[in-house]
Amino acid sequence: MDRRVRILLAVVAVTQAVLAVLWVFQVPAAIGLWPFPGRTPLSNIFIGSIFLAAAASTGWCLWARSDRAMTGIALDYITILVPFTIFSFAQVADGAGTDVVAFGVVCVAGVLVGVGLLRWSLGHPWRDPRPTPRPVLWSFAIFVVALILVGGALVVGVPAILPWTITPELSTLFGCMFLGAAAYFAYGLLDPRWENAGGQLAGFLAYDIVLIVPFLTRLPTVDEKLRINLVVYTAVVTLSAVLAVWYLAIHPGTRIWPRPAGSDRPPD
Repeated sequence: MDRRVRILLAVVAVTQAVLAVLWVFQVPAAIGLWPFPGRTPLSNIFIGSIFLAAAASTGWCLWARSDRAMTGIALDYITILVPFTIFSFAQVADGAGTDVVAFGVVCVAGVLVGVGLLRWSLGHPWRDPRPTPRPVLWSFAIFVVALILVGGALVVGVPAILPWTITPELSTLFGCMFLGAAAYFAYGLLDPRWENAGGQLAGFLAYDIVLIVPFLTRLPTVDEKLRINLVVYTAVVTLSAVLAVWYLAIHPGTRIWPRPAGSDRPPD
């Protein structure tokens, strides 16, 4: 059973990574699957970044052979897809077409997968005794607060939160994505193990990599009303990328390749 689940998760992660590439490069066959109007190129790139973050987090769990670390990912799926489902069928009740119906059905399936994944992952023990480094925990606490504030504001339709123009419908849906990420990072605070935090950092790094270049290239031309939003958002993705690279690739106590002898002390 466990082996079959891991194979399925690997297929899901690869599919998410492929979708990320297709969305970032605006491939019509992929972006046409999204049934809600009002997307801009930057909105498509943002959705692609979410796909790649999900793929990276799942990939970390598979690489670390941590079934338990999938718990946070399951919470992320549920937190995003339950409101997505409600929103979709509310749109259907208002006369939306069959494409929105299909999207809602996919969201229902995603919720069921999330619940099943949550139950499955909680049945497995942690494998790695290393705690989450303190700087990562403090960063996660900041992320959770920021994601809840930004996500909540987007859900209720506060304008000019993101550094590009979006429709009220996209504001609600993107806000749910931020709240899902908040749930994932909150789980990292509640169970502060490196085995858990590594997946969260991997997901954030993938998200940062996708967004940082489009944000930087947009700086010279952004509307003055949105400039401060873009500067702050760019700073956040830059600093979080630095944090992730440090602990995933450089710090001797946590980096993903073999650590030197004597470096098995708890990470700082």
